Amino acid sequence: MLRRRVVVTGLGAVTPLGLTAAESWQGARDGRCGIGPITRFDPADQKVKLAAEVKGFEPEQLLGRQQAKHMGRFTQFAVVAARQALESAAFDLAGTDPERCGVIVSSGIGGLAITETEHDRGLQRGFDRVSPFYIPTAISNMAAGQVAIDSGFRGMCTCPVTACAGGANAVGDAFRQIRDGYADAVLCGGTEASVTPLAVGGFTAMKALTQADDVRRASIPFDKERSGFVLGEGAGVLLLEELEHARRRGAVIHAEVAGYGATCDAYHMTAPLPDGSGAARAMALALADGGVSPEQVGYINAHGTSTHLNDASETAAIRAVFGPLADRLPVSSTKSMTGHLLGAAGAVEAIFTALALEEGFLPPTIHYQVPDKECALDVVPNRGRAADIRYALSNSLGFGGHNVCLLLKRWEET
Repeated sequence: MLRRRVVVTGLGAVTPLGLTAAESWQGARDGRCGIGPITRFDPADQKVKLAAEVKGFEPEQLLGRQQAKHMGRFTQFAVVAARQALESAAFDLAGTDPERCGVIVSSGIGGLAITETEHDRGLQRGFDRVSPFYIPTAISNMAAGQVAIDSGFRGMCTCPVTACAGGANAVGDAFRQIRDGYADAVLCGGTEASVTPLAVGGFTAMKALTQADDVRRASIPFDKERSGFVLGEGAGVLLLEELEHARRRGAVIHAEVAGYGATCDAYHMTAPLPDGSGAARAMALALADGGVSPEQVGYINAHGTSTHLNDASETAAIRAVFGPLADRLPVSSTKSMTGHLLGAAGAVEAIFTALALEEGFLPPTIHYQVPDKECALDVVPNRGRAADIRYALSNSLGFGGHNVCLLLKRWEET
């Protein structure tokens, strides 16, 4: 089978670090922290007071009052990020076949805030009097559907729901759709807006969130004092294209998607395999898919959630795949700056990985202070650094045992 080359031509993001991909990447380069006190609701009666919220997002200005009104916050993020991706790619649908243009956008939780609001309304007024827009604004696939409506893309449109691996699954699935000839262009990524009382309470109850009140010691991946992740929100959307399709229209290419690996631990609802073997297989599959050896990889954007189990098992996975090479392989977690964006995390991190390759710069793991022998890696502590890298991996691991690895390559003509 002919394996077509797939390139990244458009980038869009709405994150705790900025309202565009460029702003978000600059924040990551600078080591800026997007975490702060929760403002989406009053957390006075809850144990967790910090989150990584999107700041200054004005949906009515960006989308128009009527359109914004009929979208959940997670969908608003996705549509804005998708528009950015198309604009940055200078992509004109008139120059291609819309039936060969698809949309794959993940969301782990969807419109949970809408469900909370409408449930309260139902208790007060009766459940037959909830908003008629409740279902079509809250369901998780609606971000993908609205991106398709907004862009006019009429090919395959779907929403992988694989918890924290969803955004990366979306990018990987889009890669395969294009590589194997089913599409010429796909808008792909993930979105999430679940900084809500119920989500924060649920993650707190299962001991997943840190209860730290100091932003400098909250999201601290690979640090021995890590105590849980910080919940974040936002969206990341990439435009992937078949190489010749991109060339014909003179597109600027940011990076190439070279491989994709996906596995399942089949072990536990929330805990990863302690030896990291499921994540290791995903990385090995991505490398094999791209025909790349471990020696050729110059950077890993880690899942790196700042939970004890995840960071230790991911370290074990990296060491299983890279062996002694792991001692000098840079591995950073941008969640130290963005918090954990759940279904959007893998997509935003894929954007950061593509830009790391394009600009030859590795983003740091900020607020790293106390080394942990279980996580003995070069975590690019506290300051980013220039690096000449040709291949990079981006890992995403989700509840349910979902493991995803994306292999990206610096753009080269040959």
